[in-house]
Amino acid sequence: MTEARTEAQTCANPHFPLLFSPLQVGPMRVANRICETTNSIGAGRADGMPDDPFIAHHLAKARGGTAWIGNETWVLPSPLPAQAPDEMFEGGGATRFGLYNLPNFAERMAHFCDALHDAGAVAVMQLTHLNSTMAPSSIVTAEAYDYIPHELTEDEIESILQTYGDAAARMKEGHVDGVEIHAAHDTLPQMFLSPGTNKRKDKWGGDAYGRTRFIVEALERIRKRVGDSMAVGIRIDAFETRQGGYDLLQMREMMVHIADSGLLDFVDLDVGHSWGVPSYVMPSYYDPAQYREVGKAVKVDIAPIPVLFSGRVNEPTVAEQLLAGGYADLVGMTRAGIADPEFANKAREGRMFEMRRCIACNRCIGDVVHGRGLRQPHCSVNPVVGNELFWEQNYRPAEQRKRVVVVGGGAAGLETARIAAMRGHDVVVLEREKNVGGQVRIASKAPGRGSFEDFVYFQENQLQHLGVEVRTGVTVGVEEVLALKPDAVVCATGSEPLTPDVPGVDSPMVVQGWDVLQGRAKVGQRVAVISAEDHYESVNVADFLAEQGKQVEVFQKWTTLGKEIDRYSIGIVMKRLEQGGVKLSYGQRLAGVHGSCVDLVSAYTGQITHREDFDTVVLVYGSQPDARLYKALDGKVTERFLIGSAWVPRGIYEATQHGMKVALAL
Repeated sequence: MTEARTEAQTCANPHFPLLFSPLQVGPMRVANRICETTNSIGAGRADGMPDDPFIAHHLAKARGGTAWIGNETWVLPSPLPAQAPDEMFEGGGATRFGLYNLPNFAERMAHFCDALHDAGAVAVMQLTHLNSTMAPSSIVTAEAYDYIPHELTEDEIESILQTYGDAAARMKEGHVDGVEIHAAHDTLPQMFLSPGTNKRKDKWGGDAYGRTRFIVEALERIRKRVGDSMAVGIRIDAFETRQGGYDLLQMREMMVHIADSGLLDFVDLDVGHSWGVPSYVMPSYYDPAQYREVGKAVKVDIAPIPVLFSGRVNEPTVAEQLLAGGYADLVGMTRAGIADPEFANKAREGRMFEMRRCIACNRCIGDVVHGRGLRQPHCSVNPVVGNELFWEQNYRPAEQRKRVVVVGGGAAGLETARIAAMRGHDVVVLEREKNVGGQVRIASKAPGRGSFEDFVYFQENQLQHLGVEVRTGVTVGVEEVLALKPDAVVCATGSEPLTPDVPGVDSPMVVQGWDVLQGRAKVGQRVAVISAEDHYESVNVADFLAEQGKQVEVFQKWTTLGKEIDRYSIGIVMKRLEQGGVKLSYGQRLAGVHGSCVDLVSAYTGQITHREDFDTVVLVYGSQPDARLYKALDGKVTERFLIGSAWVPRGIYEATQHGMKVALAL
């Protein structure tokens, strides 16, 4: 009933007629062209199986109008030798046990899939063999990680191929609609496809026909077990940028071989890999659907097999253009659905101003795969992601309407104000700058980071819609706050740039990175950027200045610049710095400024270097909390909260999370 109703609505959609038209993919009827491609962001699965948090996360997207739910990858077992340990690490791994072998797997999977079906969506499961433990050849497979794999024997290859059929059969028992072989992003099948990693001389290597044999035989194993009862496809990179890897023409030749097998119902196509340039999880530096031409090329080669294209498509307008231009039959919009699970419904109904757009910061997948232990879904702009059950249990209209004063219009303050107003509170936001946005607005000034303003626009639209009073360019002290007669005060006063305690730091030639990005500092031609932080700020400032034609040298405090930048983003960041002629010096810290002389001290030896070839020194030392107002209000208001960077400086994600929880506690 739900699927039929959705299809009737989409056929007559006046806003995006192609995007909301149905499509037959093998035996699978997809209600519209919007797809959540498989993404490993740690949604639930505490025991490895679909559980309540997992279902809540993906079901929110299905209910929000996404018709194809790819959820998370399912790792297949590998034939490890006796006594060899299982291996799971960044970029690869191998395990003896596949979850599909658990006795209750089909029951648990069916519970998940049935919920998706009730919401009008289909469930597509990705079958994955990772790499770095075993591969076609014993050479480096992922250059970001220096792992040398075992070279597979014939018997081991046969064992692996069999797991695809076994897994697909169990997926069918679990009411799954389709499966895809993961042959991209440094997985084992891609290692067979790539001439850069497949150096075999037997039937599994050599020319395009030999290198595709592994995938074709895996497809055959699947078809033998499930026949035509499920949609069967592959996910594949359009081209590699690794040294010796395949280009687009070579990929098209291989794709024709695979399609000629008659075993495919769809191809899930993207561009990029897990560590280089471009990355398949393209950050904000890339234009939406920048590599769309590869979709059209593959469609020409393998028609009428449907092509699903993904590559930073965060706008329904872009998705409609891809369909209209013949670049794709289905469109992957995974991060769009993380930022706003309801975006598809909003697009279908023409509620574009209500849409919360992905800013392509890559915290969602970058932290889980590369980061420091955030093993749950999360999103910088949407704090409900990963907290779906918490939100369901805690969000309700306020029992008592309060006068809430939010001091500070950065990420934390704006999110607090928005949710507090949604709950029915009377909210006023006070901001000392002429515009809200705080550090998010500052970051948006850097090259390739303009999409960050989308977060601010969303908040501004929402606050206006909710009737929140926003006062900008105002002085905010204790008296100004108390004059508003608040029941609760939220101190979201942010942080201030740190300044090192070294001689001459007050020199006119020394400026702060924040002031540089905002155009408030005069910067000469020869610039030294002193980096004492590990995230984006240093690279953003250096990139900003290099784009203006400045001669920039970055002095980083330790061994690596931007070491906290995720692996999907660091490649394009470093590419831009190299193209901009930015010089990088490591283990160097500012010791002092004397006239036109800049003193630098080695972090390793303590040796002082004197440099007189700079006109400006830019400080990028991170920031320190500004909790002065919070302290001054002690004992003067009934409720007060210290949130965001005023508590501890972190990222947008941490700020919006804090803001949400404070707003729910009011």
